[in-house]
Amino acid sequence: MTMLKERKTEIIGQHRRVENDSGSPEVQVALLTERINGLTEHMRANQKDHASRRGLLKMVSRRSDLLKYLQNSDRPRYLALIQKLGLRK
Repeated sequence: MTMLKERKTEIIGQHRRVENDSGSPEVQVALLTERINGLTEHMRANQKDHASRRGLLKMVSRRSDLLKYLQNSDRPRYLALIQKLGLRK
C-alpha cells in the first residue's frame, strides 16, 4: 500500500514541468493516482476495511479538485495529463 521512494521519484520525474518540481498539479495528481490504484487493489481484497475506504474517498476527492483546478486554469495541460494517466474524464 505504501509507495517506495524510488517509485515516487520516478513518478515525479515523469510528470514534473521544470527541474525540482514536486508540487505542480500534474505531479500531485499523478502521485494521488498511484496511491488510489494501490488502495483500490487493497479494497478489493479487504471489503470491510472502512477506514481505508474513507481514505480512498478523500484521495479521490482531492484528485478531483486538483483536476478541476487544472481544467479551469490550463485546459491543454489538463487534457495532456488525463491522456497520459488514462483517466476517464
